[in-house]
Amino acid sequence: MIRSMTGYGRSQQTIDSMNITVEIKSVNHRYFDFSSRTPRIYGFLDEKLKSYVQSRVSRGKIECYVQVDNLEDDNVVVEVNHSLAKGYAEAFETLSEVYGIENNLNAGILARFNDVLLIRKEEADEDKIWNAVKSVAESAVDKFIEMREVEGERLRDDICSRADIILDKVKYVESRSPETVKEYTQKLLTRMQEVIGSVNVDETRILTEAAIYADKIAVAEETVRLRSHIDQLKGFFDSDEAIGRKMDFLVQEINREANTIGSKASDVDIARCVLDIKSEVEKIREQVQNIE
Repeated sequence: MIRSMTGYGRSQQTIDSMNITVEIKSVNHRYFDFSSRTPRIYGFLDEKLKSYVQSRVSRGKIECYVQVDNLEDDNVVVEVNHSLAKGYAEAFETLSEVYGIENNLNAGILARFNDVLLIRKEEADEDKIWNAVKSVAESAVDKFIEMREVEGERLRDDICSRADIILDKVKYVESRSPETVKEYTQKLLTRMQEVIGSVNVDETRILTEAAIYADKIAVAEETVRLRSHIDQLKGFFDSDEAIGRKMDFLVQEINREANTIGSKASDVDIARCVLDIKSEVEKIREQVQNIE
């Protein structure tokens, strides 16, 4: 299914006492360009997210935001600095003996001294955190792709309607081109009669000149190729692959055929028709820039 490169998706879930939010959005880009913002302590998520998103998205400038809030801070560990605590205890004992005072040291008092109790967080279980974040990311990416596909259908409808307009113009060019040869032949005959002053004109020469003219302005090859390119363009919409780059190249070919027809045209009506074709091609090109 055709997808736009513009999309947005967001998901928020609570998993394993973690409130996780994943937000993803994208705009047009020639290639896959990914950047993410994750909490500093979870920096290991960046490459995992990039790999996962790239497995489902081919093109676009993609930004991903991840927020992880621990609802229960149960990974905090309190440790005793035994060497420092022992030093304080021995110092209290020495003071008591030297100065003859009561040693009223207890655990509560000892714990108040700096660095006797050390607080640290246990190392994060990366696999556990990634599995939780990935679950939320899957939901966000699903919504993101769904939005891309909805927008892609709009692009498809617009491009197909413009392609049909081009085919109508091509049909007119194909019907009008032989008429221009007839008109040229008649003008040539009239002109030669005026110059010679006689109705006895060499018809062979007239036919030869008309044949040369017809060959010069012939656009049958171009219109056949143009029709083929339009059919191929529409055929891309049934592909399950990323088609944006291929369509962009094909639109260039369509424009090239239109330019060739325009350069051969010596008829005002055909020239105007070619301008209409080029106008629609340019609008298709703009839309194709949005396709993944």
